[in-house]
Amino acid sequence: MATSEFSHQLRVYIEDTDAGGIVYYVNYLKFMERARTEFMRSLGFGKDYIFSSDLMFVVRDVAVTYNLPARLDDELEVTASVLQVRGAVLVFRQCVRCRDELLVQADVSLACVDRSSLKPRRLPADMAMRLRVMEHQEASP
Repeated sequence: MATSEFSHQLRVYIEDTDAGGIVYYVNYLKFMERARTEFMRSLGFGKDYIFSSDLMFVVRDVAVTYNLPARLDDELEVTASVLQVRGAVLVFRQCVRCRDELLVQADVSLACVDRSSLKPRRLPADMAMRLRVMEHQEASP
């Protein structure tokens, strides 16, 4: 099956690593956040769209598997693909790779909320429709 996997490239800087030059575990989540943001921007749903729609996305759940470490100065590929679009929930499969080796994989569940009340709200119809086209097209690790 064809995939709709979005790919974002980045380099590991010293600020991303621990004293041993290995990426600190929580920084993979930051890398994934950047990839999701760039993915949404590529679809026309950048920060301007989100702010003008008076909504926000909050992380609801993350299931992460760490396989191998990234190191200082590595060039990484961080991917995002849509696993599920449901009401107020988006679920992404995200991978971090270095030279085609899978370092980290995560399923990240986001809730769409109203910016002022922080209560769940349905995804805007145009966003949901665009994301559903890509739903269930999992990328292989």
